[in-house]
Amino acid sequence: MRTVLVTGPGGAGRTTLAAATALAAAARGRRTLLVSAEPIPGFPSGPEPTAVTDRLDHARIDSGAHFRAELTELQQRASSVLDLVGAGRLDGEELTELPGAPQLALLHTLHRAAAGDWSTAGYDTLVVDLPPLDQALALLALPEQLRRYLRRLLPAERQAARALRPVLAQLAGVPMPAQWLYEAAARKDEELAAVQALVEDGSTTLRLAAEPGPAAEDALRTARTGLALYGLRADLLVANRVLPRHSSDPWFADLAAQQEKCLGHWHEEWAPHVPVHEAAHLGRDPRTADDLAALAVPAPDERGPGRVDDPWWIEEEEPGDEEPGGEGRPSVLAWCLPLPGATKEELRLVRRGEELLLTVGPFHRIVRVASALRRCTVSGAALTDGVLRVRFTPDPALWPRTP
Repeated sequence: MRTVLVTGPGGAGRTTLAAATALAAAARGRRTLLVSAEPIPGFPSGPEPTAVTDRLDHARIDSGAHFRAELTELQQRASSVLDLVGAGRLDGEELTELPGAPQLALLHTLHRAAAGDWSTAGYDTLVVDLPPLDQALALLALPEQLRRYLRRLLPAERQAARALRPVLAQLAGVPMPAQWLYEAAARKDEELAAVQALVEDGSTTLRLAAEPGPAAEDALRTARTGLALYGLRADLLVANRVLPRHSSDPWFADLAAQQEKCLGHWHEEWAPHVPVHEAAHLGRDPRTADDLAALAVPAPDERGPGRVDDPWWIEEEEPGDEEPGGEGRPSVLAWCLPLPGATKEELRLVRRGEELLLTVGPFHRIVRVASALRRCTVSGAALTDGVLRVRFTPDPALWPRTP
């Protein structure tokens, strides 16, 4: 299934462009599902896929209903513990969704589309209207992060802990966590793994929507760094609401000139790798299928450029006078990652065991160190020409010495 995730700076019309993308895919003969949390004029608003055209269905995410259903199920599964402490149950009608509920509802919906009860519907294309750009990048990194949290909180060694549970219960005076806790964690891990696989699939791309201007230019420049860090790739940048370039009105002409200057930067920075499509301003908000078609948004290719399989690579640097790794060993190995737009001031690295904690501005990721580098110590790092190079020196105590 070809998946297109649509996002952009707030107010850029990303929901409209997601709908235009879905209609364009359906017009190419592909059975398409559009998922969005925002209402779309003329589209059905039910939580289950409902036909818009012969080849296009739409499902609207109801984060409130998802939150109430999840918490109600959790109370049912934890009923024995709640009864033990005398806790009262919360009815669904009195539950108000908490911050973060929309993001979890979107992840649940992605699971339904990728590996859940919608995955057998035969869709060729999935178009997802994501939150604004900064929130969307954090959301796409969330499945990997949450799975890591689950592994740390409930590690594989929990089997040994089960044997000790009766003893621990006597010492503590209260029952230990029941089997349902581990089963619930396993279900969540399976769901998150399906969403992570969807995000990392080679046929999944981001489609960026932005209205030309200084604020959007800054947001996209920052986003380039986040895309590189998470190994994501965009298939199209849609410049939305582009004004006519010639006008006799001085105010209108100045605004158009500002847009044209921004578009020049986008074509220079993005077009070598990501096409830039200019969607003309219609003079009104698009409200019909004809309005969406007038934007002339290209349909996604059947197979997009997709995710970079492994954005990191290892280089061997020239050895110095001394070879701390021993004879025949490279003195320094550089682990490299392209980070366009990153600056040294916003970069922070921490090595912890077999993991590297990497922070670049607002983006944070924990990556497992390549196997060839785990017997090395970090000897420095540098950011040059948009490429991060983390230098590793082989540890003589860990590298086997040759005769």
